[in-house]
Amino acid sequence: MGIFRVLVVHCAYQQWGGEDSVVAEEIALLESRGHQVGTYFRHNNAIPDLSLVAAARQTLWSSRTTRDMAEEIRRFRPHVIHVHNTLPLISPSVYWAADRAGIPVVQTLHNFRLMCLNALFLRDKEVCEDCIGHVPWRGVARTCYRGSRSASVAMAGMLTLHRVLGTYRGKVARYIALSDFSRAKFIEGGLPAERVVVKPNFADFSEPEDIPRADFLFVGRLSAEKGTTTLVGAMARLPTARLRVAGDGPEAALIEKVCGLTSLGSLSSELVRREMNGALALIVSSICYENFPRTIVEAFACGLPVIASRMGSMAEIVTDGETGLLFEPGNPRDLADKMAWALAHPEEMGEMGRKARAQYEAEFSAEVNYRRLMTIYQEAIDEVRGQRG
Repeated sequence: MGIFRVLVVHCAYQQWGGEDSVVAEEIALLESRGHQVGTYFRHNNAIPDLSLVAAARQTLWSSRTTRDMAEEIRRFRPHVIHVHNTLPLISPSVYWAADRAGIPVVQTLHNFRLMCLNALFLRDKEVCEDCIGHVPWRGVARTCYRGSRSASVAMAGMLTLHRVLGTYRGKVARYIALSDFSRAKFIEGGLPAERVVVKPNFADFSEPEDIPRADFLFVGRLSAEKGTTTLVGAMARLPTARLRVAGDGPEAALIEKVCGLTSLGSLSSELVRREMNGALALIVSSICYENFPRTIVEAFACGLPVIASRMGSMAEIVTDGETGLLFEPGNPRDLADKMAWALAHPEEMGEMGRKARAQYEAEFSAEVNYRRLMTIYQEAIDEVRGQRG
């Protein structure tokens, strides 16, 4: 397949998150294999400096992006453009700039924003799929994007405009979904099935340390969609359990003074890995689908079984009784029951951890991910070449 010149496009979030980490690690992966990587980054920290009208205009179509991309393509001469987040400052105009230059685009679908204004399929702590395959007017009426009517109008307008223009169906050679579950949702939402492929997130971890394991671990944002109340409710039913929580967020106050719970705050990647190496199980209590929780891959890499909600991609990644345990989403009693079982069966949990590590090596390692990414790039390049004769 040879060496590629890859132009990576990403609009960084105001608060560094999982998507930003994936972008950084994928760039490092490409560079470590000898590929040339160029970047076109914008940062959402610039949003507060824009007027509502200017922000809405850039969300729909960014003239700056088209100018910048034309120059970057001329200078860097990429074989492929790999787009991550375009919202709101880069906008879908990036796809048109690439198309004019005849450069294939690969787009990673990190969340469900193309079908849902809040990107979570979640409303009032319940799964909501009302906008799949439809003009997202319900999302505007319910102010689903940041609780703002004007921002929801801008987001819905952008999605509707580019559906009508055929941007999503015609200007992207390959979409990367992170799981089979996510792929099925995007196809249901209107993306062409032949262009949506699956490549999960990855982690580049060495063999886990052989040390005693104790306590449960939660890693992530303390917010409603992550199931904070479910987590707290389970701990109230299981006073013998010990839970270490690495993360912060708007619901951080809920975990204060909970018996058996230790708040670690936000931790570096190195410290999270250390916590995972010594835990009995990782708990993923989300009440939304999740596209592909990166923490599950990291846990598997550390030989750590996962207790997760039985929904979305979580139920696809975690095999109940093999690499972890699944519980009914939003049900603290069921979560407590699964945690109690784990405490009573440490040997079985250890075996699940070994199977989790084996699955990581087979599906989620850096090398496996790299080979899949190269195949996707080559398919995108071949398709565009074929279209242009």
